[in-house]
Amino acid sequence: MCAIIGAVILEPKDRHFEMLKRVFLESKIRGMHATGLSYVKDGKVHTEKLPVPADEFPFRFMDYINEDGNLYLVGHCRYSTSDLEFNQPIANSDHSIVHNGVITQELPEKWNSLYNYKCETKNDSELVLHSDSPLEEFPDASMAVCELTSDKKLLFYRNGKRPLYSTMFNEGYVITSTNDIPHRAGLEGLTVQVDKDTYFTVDEHMTLSIQKCATTTKELQPQYD
Repeated sequence: MCAIIGAVILEPKDRHFEMLKRVFLESKIRGMHATGLSYVKDGKVHTEKLPVPADEFPFRFMDYINEDGNLYLVGHCRYSTSDLEFNQPIANSDHSIVHNGVITQELPEKWNSLYNYKCETKNDSELVLHSDSPLEEFPDASMAVCELTSDKKLLFYRNGKRPLYSTMFNEGYVITSTNDIPHRAGLEGLTVQVDKDTYFTVDEHMTLSIQKCATTTKELQPQYD
């Protein structure tokens, strides 16, 4: 069980930074072993992560603002059952992903032969980073994912095995693992469960694009009004 966070906020102010910090703090219950985030600046994805809970992470939201004045961000609070290596986000300068779930239980040594991806970590979430269509490619996995790209796009999706919620408000979108997190954080807006087996993309103009995938999974998450 981990928490994933995504955000696109137009011209954020101090109140938005305070709200985002509360979102991380309210997400901490889902993962207290490590905290990390990625943001877009200078045409690149930058990533910071530490093996500390969210209340010990040195958030610097002002420094994460893009040259266009907006904020593009994904974050992760990790619950570890083994060690504190290979924390999330898993990223390069063009692309970052945060993932809650399990992609494979095969040994990392087999990933290259099984999936044709040469991974740099032993975290199976890295397979999502390399895939162009994770929902279709890993139909037996459990996943809720936020992706951030250097061209200022936030992509989020899930299958029926993991929860994910989107909150829309006047200045943007915030993505959280559960529907109670934005409410506890004091985020005012419309919170809805993300449709399963569907890719949602928010761009720098706050345009939302929707693409249904070919794979369907059974809905195992409770429905909330």
